[in-house]
Amino acid sequence: MTTFGFTAVAFVAGALAWWAPSFMSAALQFEGNPKTDAKISFIFGIITCMAGIAGVAIGGEVSQRLKSVTSQGDPLICAFGLLACCPFLFGALVVSRHNSAVTWILIFFGETLLCLNWSVQADIMMYIVVPTRRSTAAAIQILISHLLGDAGSPYLIGVVSMSVAESIGNEESAYTRFYSLQYAMYMTTFVAALGGGFFLACALFVTQDRARADKAIKALDSDSTSENQASLAASA
Repeated sequence: MTTFGFTAVAFVAGALAWWAPSFMSAALQFEGNPKTDAKISFIFGIITCMAGIAGVAIGGEVSQRLKSVTSQGDPLICAFGLLACCPFLFGALVVSRHNSAVTWILIFFGETLLCLNWSVQADIMMYIVVPTRRSTAAAIQILISHLLGDAGSPYLIGVVSMSVAESIGNEESAYTRFYSLQYAMYMTTFVAALGGGFFLACALFVTQDRARADKAIKALDSDSTSENQASLAASA
């Protein structure tokens, strides 16, 4: 469940990283206040960096505080981050043609909430998988999340945008560029909500999974201690 939830995070992050500057360029041009692509990319980069730092820091701090309250805190934080970012991303897409400053603010809060997951989901994987299998589990999670997430989301958004642009006609106009990208980018809010659902499902099983992992770790430690004692006895 955590892998599919994090795949949604990667999907949204990849789509925003690739298409958000182009979308804002089209929105500003449609608004009648065009700016250079370099300036828009710079603004988006600053917002993304700040949101990433804030999101990871807040997510880690809240996770530490919730551990003493509930064993389901980590997946609930991840679910909250994904579900709460949806209205901000949706609002940014809606108001982008009217007010670019508000759009940038909404994008910042949306990305901050999205980034609550980065450190927390890694922590979840560490304590539900036994140490001897963690590297394999991490490799599989990274492969799946990036393969189905940010590796394909920019392409998928582009295909949908092109299809909408062709149906509107006059593909080079600011109107068509803006509305086709806006329509395609709505997909990110749906995927974020879907990812939140996966983390909510994870919260139902994380306590049992952690207990099983702890039990397996204790068994491994016991076996290792017995082997060491046997080895010492043999050498003596």
